[in-house]
Amino acid sequence: MMRLSPTPQKLSRSLALLALALPLATALAFDETLDKVAKSEGYCSRILRAQGTRREGYTEFSLRVEGDPDFYKPGSSYRVTLLAAPPSYFRGFTLIALKENREGDKEEDHAGTFQIIDEEETQFMSNCPVAVTESTPRRRTRIQVFWIAPPAGTGCVILKASIVQKRIIYFQDEGSLTKKLCEQDPTFDGVTDKPILDCCACGTAKYRLTFYGNWSEKTHPKDYPRRANHWSAIIGGSHSKNYVLWEYGGYASEGVKQVAELGSPVKMEEEIRQQSDEVLTVIKAKAQWPAWQPLNVRAAPSAEFSVDRTRHLMSFLTMMGPSPDWNVGLSAEDLCTKECGWVQKVVQDLIPWDAGTDSGVSYESPNKPTIPQEKIRPLTSLDHPQSPFYDPEGGSITQVARVVIERIARKGEQCNIVPDNVDDIVADLAPEEKDEDDTPETCIYSNWSPWSACSSSTCDKGKRMRQRMLKAQLDLSVPCPDTQDFQPCMGPGCSDEDGSTCTMSEWITWSPCSISCGMGMRSRERYVKQFPEDGSVCTLPTEETEKCTVNEECSPSSCLMTEWGEWDECSATCGMGMKKRHRMVKMSPADGSMCKAETSQAEKCMMPECHTIPCLLSPWSEWSDCSVSCGKGMRTRQRMLKSLAELGDCNEELEQVEKCMLPECPIDCELTEWSQWSECNKSCGKGHMIRTRMIQMEPQFGGAPCPETVQRKKCRIRKCLRNPSIQKLRWREARESRRSEQLREDSDGEQFPGCRMRPWTAWSECTKLCGGGIQERYMTVKKRFKSSQFSSCKDKKEIRACNVHPC
Repeated sequence: MMRLSPTPQKLSRSLALLALALPLATALAFDETLDKVAKSEGYCSRILRAQGTRREGYTEFSLRVEGDPDFYKPGSSYRVTLLAAPPSYFRGFTLIALKENREGDKEEDHAGTFQIIDEEETQFMSNCPVAVTESTPRRRTRIQVFWIAPPAGTGCVILKASIVQKRIIYFQDEGSLTKKLCEQDPTFDGVTDKPILDCCACGTAKYRLTFYGNWSEKTHPKDYPRRANHWSAIIGGSHSKNYVLWEYGGYASEGVKQVAELGSPVKMEEEIRQQSDEVLTVIKAKAQWPAWQPLNVRAAPSAEFSVDRTRHLMSFLTMMGPSPDWNVGLSAEDLCTKECGWVQKVVQDLIPWDAGTDSGVSYESPNKPTIPQEKIRPLTSLDHPQSPFYDPEGGSITQVARVVIERIARKGEQCNIVPDNVDDIVADLAPEEKDEDDTPETCIYSNWSPWSACSSSTCDKGKRMRQRMLKAQLDLSVPCPDTQDFQPCMGPGCSDEDGSTCTMSEWITWSPCSISCGMGMRSRERYVKQFPEDGSVCTLPTEETEKCTVNEECSPSSCLMTEWGEWDECSATCGMGMKKRHRMVKMSPADGSMCKAETSQAEKCMMPECHTIPCLLSPWSEWSDCSVSCGKGMRTRQRMLKSLAELGDCNEELEQVEKCMLPECPIDCELTEWSQWSECNKSCGKGHMIRTRMIQMEPQFGGAPCPETVQRKKCRIRKCLRNPSIQKLRWREARESRRSEQLREDSDGEQFPGCRMRPWTAWSECTKLCGGGIQERYMTVKKRFKSSQFSSCKDKKEIRACNVHPC
């Protein structure tokens, strides 16, 4: 990292640096001058002139590309984030993308294009339109933009950022504010290809992983599942680069699939433990029900793990439930630095990714296995309109979780023990906490109060106390631990040993034994936290060594075992049960014989008395498939009563039914019957006649489209005569013929006393296609004579059977 300040060289350079360092309102006053300077010096030259002395290991600011790739796919979109680690902040920034080994003073030196996500935060620079800068000068800890990768053949690209904090400019050509991406080879399209460097650090480092779920109805309101929302148990490990738990562009293993779809870490842990030589620590943390709670109600899930030179990567995952196969996590996060030290802190916001094993598009989609299985990929806001993360404008997905990885201790001889900051020394000296919190999940406490003052003001031993409040006890049958905690102490300037005025740290955990078989040595260290006020030298030892034995009866037939794993859950939910733990063979006997050491242990476990649990239920099953293939239907799920009925009444429902909606059923086009053919449109010669039908129902939801609604066919009347007088004569004859035909028709009506009737109408269509229907026809009065009686002259109707054949 380089800290920059203006230097009295050329006027142009001074003005350029000044414009970056001052707030935007001040910078605007120099716009006209800077425009002239920029034009005289070249394209975007003023933002590329930052100079200064880089500060090694200075990492409060960082530039990150989502997924942390080393390669880009031409034309693809990548989310770029500029971060400041709290309590640091920045007021202004610039962000550019240059082709490798280019100066940036020409337009063709810049690669790809940036896309603004939030116009209130970011904008393009007025006198360097390829660069992104702040919209308003204010305190901020992060900004995000999209970067669209350049076309194929561009080569490697350097993303570079500068930071303005107060009146100081930081610009880094190498390090955390610079990111290099090279063009991806098409043969590796879709596969994560991230080469990991060998680690040169010494000793080991211990870290604490804390998972903060931020997935709630407030942050992600669309279709948020109000029931059963949770994060599954966290599973992962610290491992070597020869083992991959999961990665973007790879395929999910069976263990990853079970976490992704069911939230079960059992198979994943089994896969990790099978890689015992490549894994140092199995990372496990409890599930979180519901998915989000205030930290004053329940602490965030956490776990501790260690890394060493060969196993310096960390991966983990946890399922977002309910979901088809959506997860969050980190893949192969490297905790070893290029300076042969150990990373102090990693803070990473997480968005969900798809395991490629289920094709559901919403939180509670029914099971729909993806066949064939697809590659693991991040979810996007354009995946599907029914997705809860859908955004028609293609914006970024709001982060659903944050993971914080903090170094809490370093052990053994270190290659690089320069602290990253003053607090880092304290972190190295802090006593290790218990690996597990024994507080039952049914007991909800407030946070511990600060420690009270020591009861002794001298070097005599005393006590100090802290306390917490029991806020809720969800299961009265499970006792909650004390709400007070005591710790031995002495007055200021006193030590636990021989009354010295030296204040010493606690002993750091013993180092590993110097040998893996037989008798060896191990050591531990502590540090002087406060020297005597009189300036004298502390005489207390800062290092201890002792003998250690590994596999006491060491011989060619002995085998090296891993540490015991954690105990499994008790086999019983109430009363007496059994629990097991396992370990694995790390190194087989040198003589090729079988390893006789036990690999599993079992012991009894006592759960609350069964009569205290009147109603114990299994988890809900998965929702059944919808009862219909399209449209509205129903689906069900069940659970079972696990406790005996005689232990008490259980009125909880064992089956739930809810509505489900699948895409609407397709509706085909519906038409009326064809009309009668029209008369020929010509009175002589060749013509045509048409018939039509009407659309009664337009097609909907993918139904069959409407066929033709108009048909025409040719008609031919007698030949037309060429002599016009003859033609007129023919027309006159035809007109007379029609008149006589009408008169004949009038006289054809049946005669009844006192009236003349019109001819019978045609029979109507049959009311049924088969099984017997009826047809009707009518005769109406055409003319009634004056002498007629009304009763003898009226309309008539006839009915007959039709389509009497069976259906």
